[in-house]
Amino acid sequence: MKGEAAHTTIDTKKYNTRKNILQGIEVFSEHYNLCGKIDLFDTESGQLTERKREIKTIYDGYVFQVYAQCHALREMGYKVKSIVLHDLIHNKNYSVQLPEENKSMQDKFESLIKEMNTYDMMNSSFEANPQKCNNCIYSNLCDTALC
Repeated sequence: MKGEAAHTTIDTKKYNTRKNILQGIEVFSEHYNLCGKIDLFDTESGQLTERKREIKTIYDGYVFQVYAQCHALREMGYKVKSIVLHDLIHNKNYSVQLPEENKSMQDKFESLIKEMNTYDMMNSSFEANPQKCNNCIYSNLCDTALC
């Protein structure tokens, strides 16, 4: 709920009125077969910003999220020159290397996408991670017996 509240101004496009700031737009990457929504993209500076309520650790998932957004924006014709994760509580920015600047992270991103696109639920095993389950915002949608 706190995360949803933090995104209200983005989702209603009331965070910024400048024309060069895209906010809350849906993006799609045909190459990676991914869709999503960005928080902020400055078309003049080329900065993509993903806002998080609080950042204690920069998880791979955060980086994968902005990589997906970056690739989608580029496929849509935008020039992404920098990526920032913004911690709302501490009002602090964390720079994230662009995909072409961090080959190992880009390779991990592509490996995960490939895994997701080839996942066979009927013939695969799944082992839940209780630590992740306890902190997951989607835990109410899952079978808690798995954790």
